[in-house]
Amino acid sequence: MWRDGLLVAGKDLRIEARSRVVLNQVAPFSLVVLVLFALALGPSRVPMAKAAPGLFWVSVLFATVLAVQRSVSLESSEARDGLRLSGLDPAGVFLGKAMALMVELAVLELLLGAGVVLFYGVHVHSAVDLVAACVAGTIGLAAAGTLYGALAGGLRVRETLLPFLLLPVAAPVLLAGTRAWQAALGSTPGAAGDPWLRLLCVFAAVYVALGVVIFGPMLEAS
Repeated sequence: MWRDGLLVAGKDLRIEARSRVVLNQVAPFSLVVLVLFALALGPSRVPMAKAAPGLFWVSVLFATVLAVQRSVSLESSEARDGLRLSGLDPAGVFLGKAMALMVELAVLELLLGAGVVLFYGVHVHSAVDLVAACVAGTIGLAAAGTLYGALAGGLRVRETLLPFLLLPVAAPVLLAGTRAWQAALGSTPGAAGDPWLRLLCVFAAVYVALGVVIFGPMLEAS
């Protein structure tokens, strides 16, 4: 399973490295979203610093939808038939696509984190909690995105259907990630980030386990 996962992840990352769609299109879009939020909040950095955790995760969700759509577009109907006939473990295919998506989201989050510091003037109080929230949230979003991307992949309306499927499901990541970042950045005095980190970990574990179990039947159905 892990060998097949690494093969699929390497394939997706090589395609992305050649096309650079995530870096040339998704990343600039996400940074523009941060700039527009900063303009909407006004010149004072006090409201921007308070809103920075939520705006970061909203931008991450938008970037996730675009990255998942890109991942789905790589697999045409013929490519999905090839995956089904290749003999690869379906759980490995799921893990591979999720790992490739995780790497892409991690790069985007680094850029968005730098943008938050630059535009909003935030100060990090606990870098460990900040990184832990990003890691757990990224795993959960990548697993859920891969799962719902496969569900919508065989449909003609996948570009419009995917956001309706993924964004409501990702609401716990938005909530828990925002609260964990508020605690890590000290923007909410007395806030505790541990319960929200646990929620992110539970979300990630549930969707990874769910994807490993049901991705095979979903691939066959698509």
